[in-house]
Amino acid sequence: MIPRSIKQRNSSVDCKSIVTTIDPEPDVIDHHTDYFGNKVTSFSIESLHQSLAVSVESEITVHQHPLPAAVQISWEQVAEKLRRFDDPRWFEAQTYLHDSPRISRSAVFAEYANNSFLARRSLIEAVSELTDQIHHEFQYDTAATHVDSTTEQAFELRAGVCQDFAHIQIACLRSIGLPARYVSGYLRTVPKAGEQPMLGADESHAWISVYAGDDLGWVDFDPTNACVCDTNHIPICVGRDYGDVSPMRGVALGGGNTELKVSVNVESIRKG
Repeated sequence: MIPRSIKQRNSSVDCKSIVTTIDPEPDVIDHHTDYFGNKVTSFSIESLHQSLAVSVESEITVHQHPLPAAVQISWEQVAEKLRRFDDPRWFEAQTYLHDSPRISRSAVFAEYANNSFLARRSLIEAVSELTDQIHHEFQYDTAATHVDSTTEQAFELRAGVCQDFAHIQIACLRSIGLPARYVSGYLRTVPKAGEQPMLGADESHAWISVYAGDDLGWVDFDPTNACVCDTNHIPICVGRDYGDVSPMRGVALGGGNTELKVSVNVESIRKG
């Protein structure tokens, strides 16, 4: 997955440059855009090799705009407009409203969401409270789950990592009729003066994006860190769940033992 430019009502990402280095050099390489609008580089190395190194260096500008205080649409209004196909973006939203391979709607998730989604409550207020609730009631534990753990397992354990927190919140939102998508990206790693580093820094991170009606569009929330996403969050790609947007995946043929190493570094650049 290669960083992409993204434009939303309250935020945007502008990719200035992207340099991808693959060693050994691929025999075949292809660039395409997937169904969700993500940019993907596919390659094949068809000769014997002992190691594979992939490096992606990007310069990206993230813009974040405050949510307009005047827009106070309730969560029921958004859900009802989508049910009646009255929302101008209903077709786009449908992709993120139904079950996906790793996330299934259920009465259990709907009941958990109901604590925050009271009648006629502002969608933004309700999602913010659900974000805080998951952050405080679930333990961030890298040993509790693994990449193939189900959303239901993480929910029962009340523990997991950013991938699990995002899957759980998306399951809750879809279960009450609100479209939500999975966002894969990175966090800026240097905390502000006097603050602790955010959970998920120095590695890939995940959060959610909820559809808040045509006036607001998609709004991103981070349940791992209990916040509305800001310029510390650098989105790379979006999908229905982690299965659509794993940063890198593929097949290697051969014997012997293998070892995977991943590192991420995010630095602020000031020019002029």
